[in-house]
Amino acid sequence: MSILITRPDPAGEQLVKRLRAMGKMAFSAPLITVYPGGDLPLLSQKLQRLSASDLVFLLSKNAVHYANEQLLQEGLSWPDKLSYYGIGKSTSLMFHQKTGLEILWPEQGETSEDLLQLPILQRVNDKKILLLRGNGGREVIASTLRNRGGKVDYCECYSRQPIKYHVADFSRHWQQYGIKTLVVTSGEMLQLLYNLVTDDDGKAWLLSCDLIVVSERLANIARTLGWQTIKVAKSADNDALMQALE
Repeated sequence: MSILITRPDPAGEQLVKRLRAMGKMAFSAPLITVYPGGDLPLLSQKLQRLSASDLVFLLSKNAVHYANEQLLQEGLSWPDKLSYYGIGKSTSLMFHQKTGLEILWPEQGETSEDLLQLPILQRVNDKKILLLRGNGGREVIASTLRNRGGKVDYCECYSRQPIKYHVADFSRHWQQYGIKTLVVTSGEMLQLLYNLVTDDDGKAWLLSCDLIVVSERLANIARTLGWQTIKVAKSADNDALMQALE
C-alpha cells in the first residue's frame, strides 16, 4: 500500500518520514503552501484593543506559529488578561507551550462545531472577540459568535496558496507509484485534489483510493464527490493520522 500525504510541509514531510520509518511506502505532494499573513503587522494593535476577559481564538497551528513569531519580533508578549481558545488539542498545546498561558479547547474533536459547543461560549454578549486565522476559510465561528452577541474581528496571520501541479501529469505520476491511500486534512485541499484530476481514467483511480480525512464534515464532502472508502482520523495531528494509517 503506497500512501500520498497532501498536507503542507513541514507537517506533511514529517508524516512521510514517520511512515517510512515503519516500513510503509509514503510520498508527499502538498497541495498548498503557507506564507505569513497580511494582517500580522496589525496583530499587536488588535490585541491591545481588547479588554480583560475578551476572547482570542487560535484557529490553527499555523496561526499560533506566525502570530507568536510576530510578537517575538516586536519584543512583545501575549496579554495575560485575555481568555484564549483553541480549535483543538494540538493547536492549544502548541499555544500553551510557546506562551505558558492557559487556553481552553473542546475535549472531543478539532472542528469549528466542536469548539462552539463549549458551554462558556454559549453566551458572549458584548465581548470583543479576535479570530487568529488564515485567509478565507469557513465563517461558522464568526457568524455563530456574532449571533450569540459577540463583536468579532479577524487577524489574518497566514495565507494559504495552492501549489500548481501539471494537471495532465498528476494522476499518471502517482498511479505509477502505486498510490492506493490518500491523506487529506482540509476541505480546501480535498477540492484542490479532486480538481487536479480531470480525465476519466484518472478520476476512476482517484475515487477508488482509500481516503483518510480528519472530520465527519470532510467525510461527507468526500462522499458527495464520489469517494466510497473513507476513514476519519481522531484529529488532524500526525499522531492521529499515524493511528488511522496502521
